[in-house]
Amino acid sequence: MQIYNTLTRTKEEFKPIQPPHVGMYVCGPTVYGDAHLGHARPAITFDLLYRYLMHLGYKVRYVRNITDVGHLEHDADEGEDKIQKKARLEQLEPMEVVQYYLNRYHHDMEQLNVLPPSIEPHASGHIIEQIEFIKKILDAGFAYISEGSVYFDVRKYNEKYHYGKLSGRNIDELYETTRELDGQSEKHCSLDFALWKKASPEHIMHWPSPWSEGFPGWHLECSTMGTKYLGETFDIHGGGMDLMFPHHECEIAQSCAALGHDTVHYWMHNNMITIEGKKMGKSYNNFITLEQFFTGTHPLLTKPFSPMTIRFFILMAHYRSTVDFSSEALEAAEKGLARLKEAYSHLMKLKAGTASTIQTQGLRDKCEEAMADDLNSPIVLAHLFESAKAINTLFDGKAQISEADLKELREVWQLFAIDLLGLRLQEEGEQGGQEQAYHGAVDMLLEMRLNAKRQKDWATSDMIRNRLTELGFNIKDTKDGFEWSL
Repeated sequence: MQIYNTLTRTKEEFKPIQPPHVGMYVCGPTVYGDAHLGHARPAITFDLLYRYLMHLGYKVRYVRNITDVGHLEHDADEGEDKIQKKARLEQLEPMEVVQYYLNRYHHDMEQLNVLPPSIEPHASGHIIEQIEFIKKILDAGFAYISEGSVYFDVRKYNEKYHYGKLSGRNIDELYETTRELDGQSEKHCSLDFALWKKASPEHIMHWPSPWSEGFPGWHLECSTMGTKYLGETFDIHGGGMDLMFPHHECEIAQSCAALGHDTVHYWMHNNMITIEGKKMGKSYNNFITLEQFFTGTHPLLTKPFSPMTIRFFILMAHYRSTVDFSSEALEAAEKGLARLKEAYSHLMKLKAGTASTIQTQGLRDKCEEAMADDLNSPIVLAHLFESAKAINTLFDGKAQISEADLKELREVWQLFAIDLLGLRLQEEGEQGGQEQAYHGAVDMLLEMRLNAKRQKDWATSDMIRNRLTELGFNIKDTKDGFEWSL
């Protein structure tokens, strides 16, 4: 397997530090609002990686953190805590806000068929560990105390290590382009970032520490919890590209300062989802929540879109490429997913012949090669679509397939489309009993139409077909009876 390492900007052969175990840390959500499409992309990207690593036989410990303290409004060091602000406006306890949106986030992830992580630690549950981590940085001489807060000394760190190596930034250029912000006079340098902030009297979320009653800086939680659960060195750290600087750059600096060495072997970042070329996100006020996608209740949407359409839309592009959102693009993804579902349905209904008269071999190797090439999901989908043509030819009775080839074809679709890409291709699986009842009712009507045709009751036969067509159903007669789609 080759993966693109953001740190070296190259594809590298993946070699876990302690095979067959893999430690993977991914930055999770800040839970102060509903998840949007920008949250779905890293969740699906690293779900794909998680599934593929397990397919390769690795034992994966997947840690995805929950930020529930220290993520401030204006930047990493200033402004009101986002969760505290939500709690104040809605007159709730901060942890009440966290639990409410975390429950909704988990529900959205389940809808998208994103597997849960091995461990999902909260920043607020690791205050003691974060205080101890700060002490190590202070002892190493790379931080200072100022008016009850503790700041990381970026210039001093850069004298021994390289601050900016992940994002490719130069510290002198950063210093020249970074403006001085009001209220930051307690910093030695504008580049320095908070490890611990002294809480103002109105701040709800605060804890005792050797320096003040306060709370940890945002960057600190990932360094602390990553090393707590995965060790001082681990294999993969991932997240959205927008986190590369300053968040992940600060993580690297904190960990090197405290431990004396890098902790992460491979850095991976998914690219952004944009609307009209601009990043989708809460800070730009141009985001669409996942619930709005599922219900169609947003002015930019022409209709509701299923969770599997969203997943398919994200997998259609390589995780390192930018995806520009439009309702038209989602409609195209919906049609593509419908084609895959139809092919899978046909595949499950195929009957083996004595010998294969159509080429179906080689699909497994091509899909495996694409997955091993930095998780190239669009190429895997292209191979599956090519295979769908052969499946439809077989279903129409224009070719035959042997029992061994049919078994292999079904196994490959199960592995790559369902197990690895995580697509739910069986309609009845998406909405449980209600969906099954709905399918059963349509099947019953078409059985009645079939019986009417056998009895040459053309009026009843045509009436059933015409009414279903008016409602948006596509009806196709086959040699074995019928098939339909919506």
